Amino acid sequence: MAQLLDGKAVAKVLKEEIREEIAQWKEKGVQPKLAVILVGDDPASVVYARSKQKVSESLGMAFELFVMPGNTPETEVLAQIEKLNQDQNVHGIMIELPLPKGISKERVMAAVRPDKDVDGVHPINRGYILSGEEGLFPATPQSCIELLLRSGVQISGKHVVIVGRGETVGKPLVFLILKHNATVTICHSKTPDLGAFTRQADILIAAVGRAKLIKKEMIKPGAVVVDAGINETPEGICGDVDFAAAQEVAELISPVPGGVGSLTTALIMRNVLKGIVLQGGKQ
Repeated sequence: MAQLLDGKAVAKVLKEEIREEIAQWKEKGVQPKLAVILVGDDPASVVYARSKQKVSESLGMAFELFVMPGNTPETEVLAQIEKLNQDQNVHGIMIELPLPKGISKERVMAAVRPDKDVDGVHPINRGYILSGEEGLFPATPQSCIELLLRSGVQISGKHVVIVGRGETVGKPLVFLILKHNATVTICHSKTPDLGAFTRQADILIAAVGRAKLIKKEMIKPGAVVVDAGINETPEGICGDVDFAAAQEVAELISPVPGGVGSLTTALIMRNVLKGIVLQGGKQ
């Protein structure tokens, strides 16, 4: 039976490190601050925004939520982003998705200053991932790597198979994993005979958004399995891996919930602190 990659335990350690770093910034006269823009009243977005506020405040980080009605013109949203771009007391900006119809996600996300883009979705930050330069990168790919490294899993020299080619997880993860000297194969939902590839993985990362797509027979015995998927089903929340069956063959496996997702909010906070440095703050 596989051991669990415990995201909650890793998140606890990570938050303590972040709390300490925030205190150090405060001693230097800098109050780290995250600003979140919420357009409309999507129920899930409201919950996520409040969750970030709770975590921010528990760590000693300032937080401000800007709530705008769902019928707000795109020009007003862009104007609010520009105010925050110019505000030297704001170190991270986040836009809650989805945005209402009639507002361009691409234009809005690209309007955030790259060094304040704690979601790591600005085209410049995507370029930094490709080139290996320092930037702000998406939280979920970072969560996968933190979960592995802090659980004592060696990435260097291993064959990592990633199932999923999305803009926020799969694609950035390829380049972040390559920095750790792994050999990477990327697959997706349309890969023929997917199991032929996943069975080669020393480390298998599922991020495709298909409930229980990865079956027990698709996993090499003794592999490490990281499930970055989150799917709502009639039975409840589950990942992209058939967890109960996969436990019988994997050596280590991350649960959903309680795995990768447990780290994401903490890593957004860490991006805020990284943003301070990128904006010219001295550590």
